[in-house]
Amino acid sequence: MSFEEEWASVRSASATNVSMRLNQVAPEPGGGGGNADLSVDQDKLGAIGSAAYALHGRLVKDGNHARTNTTEAATGMSSNGFLTGSAMSTVQETWSSQLNTLLDACANISNHLDYSAASHAKEEEDIRAALAASKINEYFK
Repeated sequence: MSFEEEWASVRSASATNVSMRLNQVAPEPGGGGGNADLSVDQDKLGAIGSAAYALHGRLVKDGNHARTNTTEAATGMSSNGFLTGSAMSTVQETWSSQLNTLLDACANISNHLDYSAASHAKEEEDIRAALAASKINEYFK
């Protein structure tokens, strides 16, 4: 069997398997159509935001735990002519960059969830006030 024939066979088999898997997925509740209500669980938003905030705090505290030792080891190895020293410096720089990215992401998640929860609560209050005002207007007729 040539490569082209084998490749065509594998492609058609995988396409068949994918469509069968997709056709067998059960629909998720509230996934469009029948359920048009928007609901926000303040407790879940708060829990996720708190977890992101706690992770941020731990990363700030523990994320640079080995920085000093790694920097000293990299400097010592480099000064003695070992190539591992420059590799360790690169690892430290990469770790710092990735840590800062993760810290920013945690802060972003926490802040956005706090904003979303507050915004949703304000919108709910505005809706309640509008409904209450519309009922009051009925009595003035």
